[in-house]
Amino acid sequence: MEVFLIPVARDRHELYCEVPDEDPSGGSPDHDRGFFRDLLHRFQQAVAAVERERRQVVPASAPRPGLFGRLKERALRAIAESIAEQRLLWHMRRQTAVWAVYPSDLQADDALALVRASMRSDSEKHRRWLIVDAVLLTVSGLLVVIPGPNVLAYYFAFRVVGHYLSLRGARQGLDHVVWSLRPSDDLTGLRTLVEADQASRRPQVDEIAARLQLDRLTHFFDRVACPGA
Repeated sequence: MEVFLIPVARDRHELYCEVPDEDPSGGSPDHDRGFFRDLLHRFQQAVAAVERERRQVVPASAPRPGLFGRLKERALRAIAESIAEQRLLWHMRRQTAVWAVYPSDLQADDALALVRASMRSDSEKHRRWLIVDAVLLTVSGLLVVIPGPNVLAYYFAFRVVGHYLSLRGARQGLDHVVWSLRPSDDLTGLRTLVEADQASRRPQVDEIAARLQLDRLTHFFDRVACPGA
């Protein structure tokens, strides 16, 4: 597995990797036994459904969706973004050796410190949200008396499992993964593009993404690298 330390501001970096869309949680239900096993199975099915809908091409002649359709599209976009943000940590759970690719204008020790600091921050963040969403999931169970699907409970169940997997991935990265380091001039080149506006820098970002064989890097860089940040 390769993890890329992407410069997104003058002194800020984000971890990034690309993994297959299939099974973004990085394991089968048998890998997570106990209380979360059934939740994980349902979670994997929901994630797969979102990924399938995300890849569907809507014909230009298709009628404009109604209010419910627009709300559904917005919810799917939010879930898809959440999946993209947490996919790295989900797959980290089963790794024991990872390559960290970092900008060549950094020292290796500094790059590793940034990687570990990101993992530590993610561990603390997902632990907090796991507790919060577990409480909200319990409270949402009170709505079971209302006829129809308990959409709120499904939503918080999705968040609970997502944060649980992310927490496990962050702890795996901190406590068990052996990190190997590799400098990259291409990532240093990305740093010089942070200050440029998206339209003017996109061809160069596309070239760097192609050399690194990262199909979705341009979209990620456009989303997180803000000019003047």
